Amino acid sequence: MQIISGTTEFKSEDRTAVAIGKFDGIHLGHRELLKQILRAKEDGLKTTIFTFDPSPAVFFSGKEQAELTTKNEKRRIFERLGVDLLVEFPMNAQTAAIPAERFVKEILCERLQTRFLAAGTDLSFGDQGKGNWHLLKALSGEYGYQIQVLDKMLYEGREISSSFVRKEIEKGNMELAAALIGKTYSVSGVVEHGNRIGRTLGFPTVNLLPEEEKLLPPCGVYFSKVLVDGEVYNGVTNIGYKPTVSDEPRIGVETYIYDFEKDVYGKEITVSLEHFKRSEKKFDGLEELRMQVELDKEEGRKYFLENR
Repeated sequence: MQIISGTTEFKSEDRTAVAIGKFDGIHLGHRELLKQILRAKEDGLKTTIFTFDPSPAVFFSGKEQAELTTKNEKRRIFERLGVDLLVEFPMNAQTAAIPAERFVKEILCERLQTRFLAAGTDLSFGDQGKGNWHLLKALSGEYGYQIQVLDKMLYEGREISSSFVRKEIEKGNMELAAALIGKTYSVSGVVEHGNRIGRTLGFPTVNLLPEEEKLLPPCGVYFSKVLVDGEVYNGVTNIGYKPTVSDEPRIGVETYIYDFEKDVYGKEITVSLEHFKRSEKKFDGLEELRMQVELDKEEGRKYFLENR
């Protein structure tokens, strides 16, 4: 997959099928957009994702916002899906002020040679967000591209959106979040050395520090699936600051993996958070912590037996 990032000076040598959006969370609505442009491969078009960096919400608010899907995660997902070109268009005062029709003409049609566009009904772009699917449709004949407009997908009568997914993750509703994004919400990172307290208590763990911009669910214990070297294992994951054994200010993701003895330090793993079990708490000592972890492990085994 070709990535164009940090520049407004680019040009595709091939005709493209384009989907525009921030793609945070890559929920079911996003996946339908992706299906539309991936089908266009059959017509010889280069499948292209056009997104903004930073997102319009971050740029206009001036405040950083935790992301459901980080830039690195998006890149990996798009590449796995077979996207040919990813444009991470720089969002700044100059680019935000581009008139919507000029954006269509110069960026989409001249630079990307767009021949097919997939757009949601909530799409906005250009100066003051005046660009939308109505404008794209109105200009399609003049600029020679086809457009497929997709209505918002619904979940039990409610529109699926990144904000909907975000709220459910922030509440720890992992099953509902998974239903909205079409897969279990996950956290990826490189395994780092921890304080080895788990090993001394009889439950060795793998530790990773997620990217700082990654949105994490509430601190606590989760039943999880762990992807290591292409293999998937069951696990019990603690998200938090480990208050019983550490004063570390940065939040971490620590996972006990069932029936696992490999050395994975320095490797990237993905932890998929299936079910929220309990909130993080501070125990009176290591023995009380050990007893609770044993209970968590047993309940985890039951959970995975019942949810094969």
